[in-house]
Amino acid sequence: MSRTNRQAVYDAIPHREPFLLVDEIVERTDSRIVCQKTFSGEEDFFRGHYPGRPIVPGVLLCEAAIQSGAILLAQHLTGGEGRLPVVTRLSDVRFKRMVRPGQTIRIEVELKERLADAFFLAARVSVEGNLAARLEFACTAAAV
Repeated sequence: MSRTNRQAVYDAIPHREPFLLVDEIVERTDSRIVCQKTFSGEEDFFRGHYPGRPIVPGVLLCEAAIQSGAILLAQHLTGGEGRLPVVTRLSDVRFKRMVRPGQTIRIEVELKERLADAFFLAARVSVEGNLAARLEFACTAAAV
C-alpha cells in the first residue's frame, strides 16, 4: 500500500495498529467506499481463535466494515471538530465464509440514508470474490 493511501486512512479515522482493520482505500464516492485489509497471520488474535485452525473472528469482519464506513463518513463530518461516527446499531448480520490468515478481504460499504447526524449503512465483506459477511449498521456523529 502506498504511504499516501495509508495517510488517507489515518486522516479519516483515529484507529491505529493493532486495531486498525483497513489497509487501503480502493475507491470512494460520496455514498460508497471500497477498502481492503490483508490478514498476515501474525495478528495476536489468531493464537486463540483457533489454535491450529485460525480464522478471523466474525466480529472483526464487522469492525473492518464499520471502520470503512467511518472513513466514508469522515467526508460528511467536515467542520465538526471532535466529532466522530460512533456505531449505534448492527442488524441483519450474516456470516457466509471463513477468512483465514494470509487472505485479503474486500470491504464495500454504502451509505443508504442520512437523517441529520444519523447515518444508515450497508456492508459486504468478501474474500477471494466470495461473500464472507454482510451487515447493516447505523452511526451517529458524536462529540469525543
